[in-house]
Amino acid sequence: MKVKFYLLCLWLLVSCVKEVKPIGDHSVSIFNETNLFFDMGFKDKSLKLKDSILRLDAGRVLVKKIKLPKYELQPKVRITVTLTSNGDPWDKSGSLFVIPKTANLNLVHFETGKFNLNTLNKAYPAVTPIEKDTLNYMPNVELLRFMTPFGVGHFSDDERMASRKPPYIPHWEKDIKWSQDITHLLPLLEDEVYLGVYIDTWTKEGYTISVDLKFTESDIPNHNKKKQTVIPLVNTTKYAADQKLYDNFSKQALKLSFTAKEQYKNAKLYFITTGHGGHEGGDEFVKKEHQISFDGKVVKRFTPWRDDCASFRRFNPTSGTWLAKAFMPNEKSNDNIASSDLSRSNWCPGSQVQPEVIDLGTVPKGNHSLKIAIPEAQVAKEKENNYWMVSAYIVYDNE
Repeated sequence: MKVKFYLLCLWLLVSCVKEVKPIGDHSVSIFNETNLFFDMGFKDKSLKLKDSILRLDAGRVLVKKIKLPKYELQPKVRITVTLTSNGDPWDKSGSLFVIPKTANLNLVHFETGKFNLNTLNKAYPAVTPIEKDTLNYMPNVELLRFMTPFGVGHFSDDERMASRKPPYIPHWEKDIKWSQDITHLLPLLEDEVYLGVYIDTWTKEGYTISVDLKFTESDIPNHNKKKQTVIPLVNTTKYAADQKLYDNFSKQALKLSFTAKEQYKNAKLYFITTGHGGHEGGDEFVKKEHQISFDGKVVKRFTPWRDDCASFRRFNPTSGTWLAKAFMPNEKSNDNIASSDLSRSNWCPGSQVQPEVIDLGTVPKGNHSLKIAIPEAQVAKEKENNYWMVSAYIVYDNE
């Protein structure tokens, strides 16, 4: 009798569950072999429309409005980037990003002249959220941070580069590809959104880039989408022409306060950082400890560093080389060492940058604070640029 009652209850429960129909997998092309470059002749016409692409900051930033699928079943989301040099021989920082729809002020407003960043009267505007009168600004959320290698593709068949190829790699690669799971950012990737890419190029040739999103729907029946929210907090990347490189960590920690309008369940802080300053001894090449505090408590203390850069050598045909013994203290080798081989502050020429994920647990409703400190960050000088590209956001469960 008990078994029959149990089966009856189970049948009633299942019959009350609304069946969710799958919509299938989707692949979305954001950019397709698009040329990203820098041209000062473009400066006064920053918002040039071509194939629905907005070219901003003299061409260094591309932004495109994209229609994305809206799932009820849980999908996995993966972003893939393919890049070649179009003539730029240098390694450059890059960032793929989404503009949050929850704000009424964003990068496009800055670049079209609808809003002047200087009116905010801040030394580093648009780095943290702004809520002032009717203004509501949220920083761009990074989908993927990457670093271009030296001249991949364009210079890979260059006869002058043949002599630089070390014997342990068979050939220079034709392009470079990065791929990253960004399922946790699905709440920002639904319906119509602005997606963009920034590369810090200073050449008219620049790079050729393709960016694709792949949505793979769960094949488990009634595997409903996880209800989550993303809260943008910080992004020091120079996306707008009127922004400056963030060199303020040498003076003080970056602090911000924000209000949680509801309890954040299973909250996780995603933190991305890379150090820059290409001169000898700059923050690109020197270890610098980071201290991240939430509500006055240190939740992460680490030194971002990559010492595996030599593994990317095949992507770097135009990297400068020197005799190791002439370049490195106490080194007696007659082998050459390339600039792309050198260890760096959380990146290599040709690498993507994985976020640090910090578990915050349950964050109660109310006021909170975030503090990011790099106590030994170096001062930027006229010929010695030191700065840090840092971004952070929180993802939490709604159920």
